Amino acid sequence: MKGIFLRCILFFFSIGLASQDTITIDSITQLDEVILLDALKKQNATGIVSSSVIAAKVFQNASPVSIVPAMNQIPGVYVFSGALNTNRITIRGVGARTLFGTNKLRLYYNDIPVTDGSGISTIEAFDLENLRQIEVVKGPKATAFGTNLGGAIILTPKEALGVSTNFANNFTIGSFGLLKNNLSFNHYDGKVRLGVQYGHTETDGYRQNSNFKRDGLLLNFTYDYSTNNRISLLLNHIDYTAQIPSSLGATAFAEDPSQATFTWRVSQGFEDNRYTLVGLNHRHTFNEKLQNSTSIFYTYLDHYEARPFGILDEFTNGYGARTRFLGNFDFSEVKVQYTFGGELYRDVYVWDEFRNLYQDNNGNGSLQGAKFADNKEFRNQLNAFGTFLIPFSDAFSAQFGVNLNKTRYDYRDLFNTGVENRSAERNFKAIVLPSLNLSYLVQNHEVYANLSRGFSNPTLEQSLTPDGVVNPDIAQETGMNYELGTKLKLDRERFAIDLALYQMNIQNLLVEERIGDDQFVGRNAGKTRHRGLEVAARYQIAIGSRISLAPFINYTLTDHSFVDFVDGDDDFSGNPLTGVPKHRVLSGIQMHLFSDFYLNTTHQHVGAIPLTDANSLSSDSFNVFNMRMGYYKKLSEKFALGVDFGINNLFDVVYAQSVLINTRGFGGNEPRYFYPGDARNFYGGIRLGYQL
Repeated sequence: MKGIFLRCILFFFSIGLASQDTITIDSITQLDEVILLDALKKQNATGIVSSSVIAAKVFQNASPVSIVPAMNQIPGVYVFSGALNTNRITIRGVGARTLFGTNKLRLYYNDIPVTDGSGISTIEAFDLENLRQIEVVKGPKATAFGTNLGGAIILTPKEALGVSTNFANNFTIGSFGLLKNNLSFNHYDGKVRLGVQYGHTETDGYRQNSNFKRDGLLLNFTYDYSTNNRISLLLNHIDYTAQIPSSLGATAFAEDPSQATFTWRVSQGFEDNRYTLVGLNHRHTFNEKLQNSTSIFYTYLDHYEARPFGILDEFTNGYGARTRFLGNFDFSEVKVQYTFGGELYRDVYVWDEFRNLYQDNNGNGSLQGAKFADNKEFRNQLNAFGTFLIPFSDAFSAQFGVNLNKTRYDYRDLFNTGVENRSAERNFKAIVLPSLNLSYLVQNHEVYANLSRGFSNPTLEQSLTPDGVVNPDIAQETGMNYELGTKLKLDRERFAIDLALYQMNIQNLLVEERIGDDQFVGRNAGKTRHRGLEVAARYQIAIGSRISLAPFINYTLTDHSFVDFVDGDDDFSGNPLTGVPKHRVLSGIQMHLFSDFYLNTTHQHVGAIPLTDANSLSSDSFNVFNMRMGYYKKLSEKFALGVDFGINNLFDVVYAQSVLINTRGFGGNEPRYFYPGDARNFYGGIRLGYQL
């Protein structure tokens, strides 16, 4: 560890190139951006669609190791995190019934879709320290970014600020053997923009069998080769290995939350992943009224997971194209803005399963045995979209949009060849999804409304019967979203309040039932109503010229329930929706002292979460406090230094950071509902920046 640290320092001091024009400190290390700059930009294709955008100022409240704490600061968004490699994003309750992973939303990275063909998004594939901002659209209202019921998440990578060339290195160590290093180079000369980041993370983890090691490389290149043309290349590659402690039953959770589940500990269960994203974009400006942005992209995932009940060996090759035309025209003294385009994605998913002979391996963990499954699936999705934004006056605007989705699955069982219905094609009918957004501005205040229709496709597991046969009757979830909100700026814009009321009615609810250690089936089980209130309030206080305070509070109230849900002989209609806390609060204060020192504290409250559809069991509510402080200084025109120190779970609370719902016990064991959160832990870092 000391060797890595010394090499980082020597790297910076060994650079002896000529300097460019003097620039501001945030061009060196973006240290000023971390505390002061909140340059948040919506994607222009969203128009007047209301979204939540967070950037460095919010990222600074928590450790740079995980993206989860930053996203959990957004009202209406909650990320269940079982480990660094096990996250499940829910937006307004959508996705809460998914047992593992994130679905029912679209994830984009620099305008390139990275959600796979079955609707699964992997947020842990991206390093928080490489991101400039995260934009979250809640619900199916961002027509150009899909109309999934959960919404869309748009990640934007960091880049050089202004004309500059700079290096930065952020080195972090902490409890549980944590070591993280992020080395970055950013350059912009007016035509060429180049960013290269290399990151390494490793930790022993709080729990048994939870070692984690990841390496990642990000390349972002843009070249303006003429006044009207720009070409960009994006490459993101990660390689990580993570042990899996798995979930715990109530007894084990109460006795020792740091333990791993027995079978996962004995088999030394783990996953090994290599993920690559390559995208090429060309942007052309025809004239001041029309431009086009077109991308082609390729994704590759090689995943190997040793589980007690079987070893999974899978890979996915995905590729596609996305194009958007953006423009405007004059109509009856009104300038109408529009965007239209399409997105085609196709991937091939291949997976084999093998016996795990860990019990015969003399205590050495997992051992691959005979193959018992061999499968392939071809998945195609087409999204066509168009929007018109009409400013009827300086104050009132309306945006009309429509999205058309066409999905097809082609599943082939290569192990049980010749068995009827073991291979089949599922071709969903094209679905039309309209959206209407209204916005009214009064001075610095905005009132907005949305009416939109969304959908979610079943995953592969949900589309099969208990016998592994394709179920031709399972349907897509569909829902109508209604939203009314306001964004207020008061007291000379020092006090801001965002408030949203929404209701989403979902039909053909997709329900997963666990029938074995690794067997799940799905069905359409009824209707749900997602209704809630979201409030985000923040205030800027200046005490003299050297001290500033920024208290904030984000509150989420959910009243989500089953409207019509009958499961066999059980009628759960009227029960609260499983997997969703009724109350969530994220509050804190950011303190900035003497221009060089900051102190941020946050408090997270999560209410009880129903764990069964019958509401017979719930998780306990919890309160967790975190703190982070730091010092940053521009030592010269070329060199800057920052140090920070943080504490997670300040009062050492035992809590469940993630939960499973409707789980069952097998072999006489109790059901395993809980993923424990980390005990109190510490971290500290040093950031060095050098401007050429």
